[in-house]
Amino acid sequence: MGLTVVGVSHRTAPIDVRERLAFAADEVAPALGALCGSGARTEAVLLSTCNRTELYAASPEGSAVAADALGLLSARLGAPAADVSYVHHDKDAVAHLFRVVAGMDSMILGEAQIHGQVRRAWELGRATSGAVLNRLFQTALLVGSRVRTETALGRGAASVSSAAVLLARQIFGSLAGRRAMVLGAGEMAELALECLTAEGVQTALVANRTFERAEELARKHGATAVHYDACWDGLAEVDLLLCSTSAPHAVVTPAQLRPRLGARSGRPLCILDIALPRDVDPAVGALEHVYLYDLDDLRAVAAANLERRRQELPTAEQVVADETQRYWDWVAGLAAVPVLTEMRGRLDDVRERELAQALRRLPELTPAERATIEHFSRTLMNKFLHEPTVRLRAAAANGRGLGVVDAARYLFALGESAEPTARPDDAPRAAADEER
Repeated sequence: MGLTVVGVSHRTAPIDVRERLAFAADEVAPALGALCGSGARTEAVLLSTCNRTELYAASPEGSAVAADALGLLSARLGAPAADVSYVHHDKDAVAHLFRVVAGMDSMILGEAQIHGQVRRAWELGRATSGAVLNRLFQTALLVGSRVRTETALGRGAASVSSAAVLLARQIFGSLAGRRAMVLGAGEMAELALECLTAEGVQTALVANRTFERAEELARKHGATAVHYDACWDGLAEVDLLLCSTSAPHAVVTPAQLRPRLGARSGRPLCILDIALPRDVDPAVGALEHVYLYDLDDLRAVAAANLERRRQELPTAEQVVADETQRYWDWVAGLAAVPVLTEMRGRLDDVRERELAQALRRLPELTPAERATIEHFSRTLMNKFLHEPTVRLRAAAANGRGLGVVDAARYLFALGESAEPTARPDDAPRAAADEER
């Protein structure tokens, strides 16, 4: 049983391609059913986030399952997906998932949201996952936890959006129960909204000139969409305003804010402007109880934290390498068990066949003597098989299992047609023995 992952991510495809390849929760089961319904593959899990869509499969037909997965992605994309996709097999597939769940392959190095997304993908794929993938995803989640516990890869803000939310948390002490408004619905705005909800913001409003996009983003993250023209009255209620539109000029001005500030009763309003060109007129920062921060205030925070995260990568890579080898040793151990069973069964058939021929040549033996000879044959076979069995199990435990298993299959002709129960020359040979 080999492992294969076929995927598309922010490293290989632009956002418009990733959007077309994204799977909603209710689309996952049919896709996995289609993949598992062809050939001999018995296990599959689909991971779909805003930055990646990946199909993981455990199958004895690695090339075939990769082709089928690419076909599935191409059909959904409406164009060949090979140019924007990647394929990993076996240990490389294992290491890839471990790096993904640890945030090492994320657009924002060390981001934590991917851990929960991988867990949800595994849960959605339980109907088509089995022992191999269940163990793989369970181990991956442990790897993600180890990396975050044993390294500083996920500490500190690493993006402008996350830096903005971290700054807001420092201002308010905690964002739990706070009300926030996000102006804009692009990638930066979405990342900020993810960070806000992760920090426990109670109510989030999303405003955008294209209301349908605001609705889509709000629905995805459990927020509330408001029409752009009506959002300004909401400023009297929110604690935090995050601006990330593509407008060519300032859209938040002192004239818009002054009428709403009186209704706030002196409550502070934190405005985070992460747009370029800036969304907020710098004069807004001079208004009483308004705290305005722009990109120059936030980039330094993000850059410093990102550099600290990069310094943790060697330690994180070692965790991934160790756990990848440990998991692959387990897979190798699985391969050894059926080989040992078949090998012993094949040799026991030979033993019984030869024993029967020998006993036919010795009809004068008493039942006790026949039992002694049969016991001797079993004991001799077990002694011959003891060392190969021990060494095959040991090889599976130290990472050489698959190579040794293949050698055992070849040497004992395992997986091939069994030797016939009677060879053509058995009867003449037995007759000659009886005459002697």
